[in-house]
Amino acid sequence: MRILVLNADYPRFLGWLYRRHAGLGRAPYAQQMAARNASLFGVADFYSRNFAALGHHAAEIHINNPWLQGAWAREHGMPVEMAGPSAPRGGPALPGWLQRAVTPFKPMLRPLARKVGLSPSLDAQAEKILLAQIEDFKPDIVLNQDTFHVDIALARRIKAIGNPFLIGQIGIAPSRGQDWSVYDLMMSQLGATVEFFRRLGVRAEVNHLAFEPSLIEMLPAEPATDIDVSFVGTVSPDHRQRIALLEAVAERYDLKLFGNRPQSLPASSPLHRCFQGEVWGADMYQALRRSKITLNSHIDMAGREAGNMRLFEATGVGACLLTDFKDNLHTLFEPDREVAVWRSIEDCVAGIRRTLDGDAGRVAIARAGQSRTMAQHTYRHRAAEILGFVETLRASR
Repeated sequence: MRILVLNADYPRFLGWLYRRHAGLGRAPYAQQMAARNASLFGVADFYSRNFAALGHHAAEIHINNPWLQGAWAREHGMPVEMAGPSAPRGGPALPGWLQRAVTPFKPMLRPLARKVGLSPSLDAQAEKILLAQIEDFKPDIVLNQDTFHVDIALARRIKAIGNPFLIGQIGIAPSRGQDWSVYDLMMSQLGATVEFFRRLGVRAEVNHLAFEPSLIEMLPAEPATDIDVSFVGTVSPDHRQRIALLEAVAERYDLKLFGNRPQSLPASSPLHRCFQGEVWGADMYQALRRSKITLNSHIDMAGREAGNMRLFEATGVGACLLTDFKDNLHTLFEPDREVAVWRSIEDCVAGIRRTLDGDAGRVAIARAGQSRTMAQHTYRHRAAEILGFVETLRASR
């Protein structure tokens, strides 16, 4: 089968990538794609390489990368105007207090935000290029991992090109008030999201995130573990529990926080002294490997379910992960043997001290967690699972 994976990149990552490689934006499509994948950021080419290893022809499209997409268009005879990376349009960012206030209502507000230009979307040129790529590739399966840039209207246009199996993947609460029936299958690592789609009459399945073992060979030499406690990831109004945890840790330990410094963070927050800047791809994995302990706290909307990317990235590179307890965590990792677990802020603070004081136990947890990830949580496992879903779809079409 021919499988096309649609994804989008953070504009900040794109800015970093193209600053790092002078002249890359004028390079051929294949060269730009190679540089994008070599960064190891996000899912890179991990899905396509594993679909290919299972006997299929697969490729990725990074739909909001204007340099990459522009190169493809020019190489295929399409006129194209260069532009910067796509971002929400509109005026200045909302004040911090307002961002925090609207966070619980985002699923209901997203359709309105799109109409007024405050939600990520593709412009007419980007949509035209994407549709031309789909016509050129002639996929049997389109795996859409960005349901924001590819809205329902665009999904219907994609579906009209040869009627591929259209699969959506989403890891947060979906937008309300949308007609998701264009999708043959929706996937999420969150059971609550899967149930949301099923209640709408849309076929849905749990499919977790993963780790790519081959990236370990692509990383620089393993660094010294010179960081006691780290957190690598986003801090935003969507992460109130995470912020409370990190602030408590920062009051007691030399926390190194690798990520963005949000506008909504109060000036009094102790986290301001912890920020080390953003790290992408290989640099992110190296930050995890430098850490004696790296922390995890799921986004608030995850509720009582575990499944974020950090679970697999941290354990995959052999870091000792101290993660928040969730009801389903035991289905992914054995608590306190493959990952260390905290159940409250006070428990986390105490757990850091216990783990730092016990070198042998910390190393044992890191090794056990890495073994579990390699045995059950790789992109090869996930690709095979998706292909199994497709066989069920084919049987019912």
